[in-house]
Amino acid sequence: MRARTVKKSRPALFFCAALPVCLAVLFFSCSRNREGTIEREDLWTFRIGLLEDQINLYNLQGKGVGERTAITMKDGLFYIANGDGGKVLRYNSYGDILFMIYNEETNPPPITLKPKTDSVSVTRWSVAWPLQEPSAIAVDSQKNLYVADKLSGDRHSYDVEEKVLLNYSVLRFDMDGNFIDYLGREGQGGGPFPPIEKIYVSKDDELAVVCNLPKGAAVYWFSPQGVLLYTVKIQNNALPAPEGGDNLQAALNGIAAAPDSRSIYVKIDYYHEILDELTQTIAGVEPDGSILWTVDAATSRFINSVEIPFYKRALTVNNRRVAENLFYTMFGVMNGGGVFFYFPVDAGFSILIMDGETGEELAGGLVKVDDSELQFCTFSVSETGILSAMLADNYNAKLVWWRTDKLLN
Repeated sequence: MRARTVKKSRPALFFCAALPVCLAVLFFSCSRNREGTIEREDLWTFRIGLLEDQINLYNLQGKGVGERTAITMKDGLFYIANGDGGKVLRYNSYGDILFMIYNEETNPPPITLKPKTDSVSVTRWSVAWPLQEPSAIAVDSQKNLYVADKLSGDRHSYDVEEKVLLNYSVLRFDMDGNFIDYLGREGQGGGPFPPIEKIYVSKDDELAVVCNLPKGAAVYWFSPQGVLLYTVKIQNNALPAPEGGDNLQAALNGIAAAPDSRSIYVKIDYYHEILDELTQTIAGVEPDGSILWTVDAATSRFINSVEIPFYKRALTVNNRRVAENLFYTMFGVMNGGGVFFYFPVDAGFSILIMDGETGEELAGGLVKVDDSELQFCTFSVSETGILSAMLADNYNAKLVWWRTDKLLN
């Protein structure tokens, strides 16, 4: 393991990688850099609670903020998987709820939403289904919904080889919220998945399910009919190294599937050891660089790599101002290979958008999020490059977006 010498020992650096969105700093626009804030538009606000027009974000038994709510946006419609509420909702961009799929045991009967039947015509409706803890959500071109849901305990199993609990499935609903079928690891009606991190739908309506494993991650790729096409496993002990970087420590930092190709983007951060020259001992590690790798889903091969620049933050060390190199976190991919990264800052998040194939920096800037809105937050990048988020304080949640697609155009 190569080591770099420093005059005084320094602690290892640790980095936050919990939230997705963007911060302030640089606006990258082709050949010139411009400082700027990306304009934010607040779309609508809803109360936190159990009713059909509310979102349940906080555990009612006082266990704090839930983490099982996700959003996605397609063609101007917003879809919310509310894990703590056991329901899935569809809204238009004006904040009108269009339908709800809900668990009757964890939700009160809806008042304004009526069941949809063949004999009664309704424009806003509800569908009962025993959702447990819906989390990741995606929508295909036919507006079919794919929802990652946790299974009840009697349906769990254990993978002895991977040493992981298999306890998730992907439910498929039609555009009206009616259940179609479910997917497992082997495809339609298959066995449970490991814990699901994200699900993605391509423009050809193929589905990619990204799962966490104790020793890495797995991506299951399905046809529109629910047939398993590929399984890609990314092992922590077999991560690729950049040229000349065989002695670096590698850390898997994010996986996302492309919406317009059978490609998987894998972000890997690299560290080198630092040596205290006074004691000649290893004093810790510090960032060496970050690489975005492209994996071909059909062959599981790493076929391309581009370097991701550091987020540089100024700090004072021994009465001197120095630049601290920090890693961005990947949180979304759009059509054409535009990959979104973020780093949390005082005013919100600094965002960087770069071409995943060439490494060209396409755009970036600051997305403002107030500290009071960070009781809960989750973000989503649409296939057309629009960044949206659900933000919450103690009493309300709001849907907002930033038209990052306009920067790219």
